[in-house]
Amino acid sequence: MAGASLAALAAGLAGFRPVRIARAANETSRAIAAFTKGTVPAEGGVLLEVPEIADNGGAVPIRVSAEGARRIAVFADGNPSPGVAVFTFGKWITPAASTRIRLAGSQKLIAVAEMADGTFRTTARPIKVTAGGC
Repeated sequence: MAGASLAALAAGLAGFRPVRIARAANETSRAIAAFTKGTVPAEGGVLLEVPEIADNGGAVPIRVSAEGARRIAVFADGNPSPGVAVFTFGKWITPAASTRIRLAGSQKLIAVAEMADGTFRTTARPIKVTAGGC
């Protein structure tokens, strides 16, 4: 009896992950669209530095920069809430920032920069997380 219940639970959970990933991808797309006011960002022009593998998802170091950016937003497409950070830069500030973030598991990080001319640029990096932090 316990074996059958365990099998049913495992079967139910097996179908959960793809649905959660699809939902997270939709939420990430909506969050990016809100940041860009619906404009589709062009690829390139943003530097996003993240480790290939993070041993601790609770404190993952990242660095973002984009020459000529007013703002840079970072999104994590596998987190319960995709918006990670928004950095705003003044006219005389170098548009670069670094911090540590929390990640729920292996996923893709996306950086979107709003440039001084009002256009948007983006880049993405995958990251493998061995122990989730959310």
